[in-house]
Amino acid sequence: MSWLNDLLTRNDITAWTSLVRLFLSFMAGGLIGLERESRRQPAGLRTHILISVGSTLLMLLSIYIPQEFFDMKNGDPGRIAAQVVSGIGFLGAGAILKLGNNVKGLTTAASIWVAAAVGLSIGAGLYVPSAIALGFIMVALVLLENFERRFFPAERVKTIDLYFTGSSVDTKKVQKIMAANKIKVQSIDVVQEIKRERVRVNLLVKIPVTIEIPPFYKELRALPDIYKIEMDENL
Repeated sequence: MSWLNDLLTRNDITAWTSLVRLFLSFMAGGLIGLERESRRQPAGLRTHILISVGSTLLMLLSIYIPQEFFDMKNGDPGRIAAQVVSGIGFLGAGAILKLGNNVKGLTTAASIWVAAAVGLSIGAGLYVPSAIALGFIMVALVLLENFERRFFPAERVKTIDLYFTGSSVDTKKVQKIMAANKIKVQSIDVVQEIKRERVRVNLLVKIPVTIEIPPFYKELRALPDIYKIEMDENL
């Protein structure tokens, strides 16, 4: 197996070293992409493979140019790689979706960025660090999701407007209902509409995705003098 060790440890870019590094990059990108594909994310298997393989190819090119062209012996092998790091941000931004007050796709955007990083590392011949990083990536994407859901349940940012007749309202009762339903109040504003003889309470809250809306509404309707409840449409 000395030939394999020689192939993995040599620094010059040949057809065989390129083949090995591109193949390993293909497998690494595919592993990350499979996990994203299983979650039905916009950037899935093929996207992550292309990002990883493309990053490896650019890293190989970045090393090859100073290696082969004598007039460029003092060239910087990291110059092209640096452009990959900045350029991959455009792809990551495309995976982020804003729905009302909520943002989705941040994990997928991060996986795109880290797939490029793994591809660059493999292209530079850093097999062990790439393998270790890939292991940590898969742990974060697969194993930590259940931990996150259990101890940090998903929440949606919503705005709730409560309308009361009269000139005053007891906001402590409102906050008590929110706390009982494990809803985090980010901000609360009380607006007196004198001409209409009513009070509007504006709430910016984080609502757990597991909340049962009908019972929650029923509790709000039981508040004294309340006659109208409005919640943004992206629930």
